[in-house]
Amino acid sequence: MLQVGPVKKVYDVCIVGSGAGGGTAAKVLTEGGLNVVMLEAGPRLDPDKDFKEHMWPYQLPHRGVGVGGKQRGIGDEFMAPNGFWEIPGEPYTVANGSSFSWFRSRIEGGRTNHWGRIALRFGPADFRAYSTDGVGDDWPISYEELTPYYDKVEAYIGVFGSKENVPNSPDGVFMPPPKPRCTETLVKKACDQLHITCIPSRLAILTKALNGRDPCHYCAQCGRGCRTASNFSSSQVMIPPAAATGRLTMIANAMAREIVVGKDGKAEAVSYVDKTTKTEQRVYAKAVVVAASACESARLLLNSKSAQFPNGIANGSGAVGRYLTDSVGSDLVGHFPQLEKVPAHNHDGVGGMHMYMPWWRFGQKNEFLRGYHIEFGGGRNMPGVGEFDYVCEQEEGYGATLKQKCRSAYGTFIGFSGRGEMIPNENTFCELDPEVKDKWGIPVLRFHWKWGENELKMARDMQQTFRQIIEAAGGTVLVGARRHSKPSGDVQQQTNAISTGGAIIHELGTVRMGSDKKTSVLNGNCQAHEVKNLFVADAAPFVTNPDKNPTLTIMALAWRTSEYLLDQAKKMEI
Repeated sequence: MLQVGPVKKVYDVCIVGSGAGGGTAAKVLTEGGLNVVMLEAGPRLDPDKDFKEHMWPYQLPHRGVGVGGKQRGIGDEFMAPNGFWEIPGEPYTVANGSSFSWFRSRIEGGRTNHWGRIALRFGPADFRAYSTDGVGDDWPISYEELTPYYDKVEAYIGVFGSKENVPNSPDGVFMPPPKPRCTETLVKKACDQLHITCIPSRLAILTKALNGRDPCHYCAQCGRGCRTASNFSSSQVMIPPAAATGRLTMIANAMAREIVVGKDGKAEAVSYVDKTTKTEQRVYAKAVVVAASACESARLLLNSKSAQFPNGIANGSGAVGRYLTDSVGSDLVGHFPQLEKVPAHNHDGVGGMHMYMPWWRFGQKNEFLRGYHIEFGGGRNMPGVGEFDYVCEQEEGYGATLKQKCRSAYGTFIGFSGRGEMIPNENTFCELDPEVKDKWGIPVLRFHWKWGENELKMARDMQQTFRQIIEAAGGTVLVGARRHSKPSGDVQQQTNAISTGGAIIHELGTVRMGSDKKTSVLNGNCQAHEVKNLFVADAAPFVTNPDKNPTLTIMALAWRTSEYLLDQAKKMEI
């Protein structure tokens, strides 16, 4: 008897990744009427079970510091879940002579569960780097073209800030910013003396109710997740409305292995490993949106080899994995003895800075190209893991004497962190390791990294500026101290050094857009030059890595790309 097999289900779009870009794409595409399947390499997220913002250290095993007390910083047991510098069974390698750390998040919402919520627009000059100073390349799109999408993202997710008219640091659609705290007022006065611009921060944290989300209750624990969704995460703000349409299917614990190409040269499916059953599965779609994070997206494209694309899908230019950058970072901490006299008080506020310093020397001649901004914080926030490490290193003793010293030192430190632009160079890229595979049998990435002289000069300038601010504010520089606790496998190994590549977690540019097919992978719509139904919607398409944190631009680009994909789908051109 003739037997008819089951009809193969074909979705309109398959999205790989559920973070800032993937979540935004899911919202826009499903609300636009398309049926979407989303592959997430980690589990689903339940804020009530997974977030720990109101837990005390004594409620966690080993009081939240990991077995043997070795865990510090991002990734410890006290923070939002599933973010790691090292994942058992899923390694990456680093080329001889290089140093690179790669932070990955395997859970619904990805890194948006962990990020600092700093939401800065790129400025007009950031899209015209080559035209401005003759180095690097211009983007194929302008700030003016992306402005409507910045507006849409800010209005939807909620960003606080103030209208300041700072050159190349555009204002946006802002909620009222929270008032400065004691330490921020202290730093602001010093910056005014030094003619350094210091203004309210721009963070994706609600100060007013929005779209059914409550405003921030100022517990200052954003890094541990937020059950009220008062701060932004894709898992709580983008995925739910997409799911509410009934047109989103999420497949959790799905490790994407390869984008499968059909006979017509277009993407027709994504092959993935079901981590639960350890079997290989395949999902079919008319279009594919890759949003797995810049390096993970490059890895997927490089592993998607076929007769049409022997070097990886859409990689005829050889640019996949190239133009890798991270933000230039450098830290310095100051001790302010006058804060010892401040009465004990509630350090109410958001889990991040209320003020920051945008690049104030824009347009001036400096020893280096481009610029940086300064983030700072301190004061009497809730003590975190490793809070008193420095005091215990400096003070001998134990018992009541040591406790009293910790109490007097509590709240008297302010840390400064620079975030600057890295210019792409030919010595910095990622590629497939020819020998090493992860436990799923997928070739892993090998990183090559080298800071340029421009970045080293910038980091030195950061250090000089931090020192000037600390001393002008009546503080003393603490040599060798860091603003943040050291994550495993990372950060500044030497006093006043530039950060390790990848340590700032702003890696981008590995599948960049451009007008020239010979030097880029995507066009201005984040659509592959060689595969018209393949799109990339994370930081991989970025042409430059300005001093602004990238997440807001990831979402704005993803929104713009998704609207373009919707239009193409309606025209039956995808």
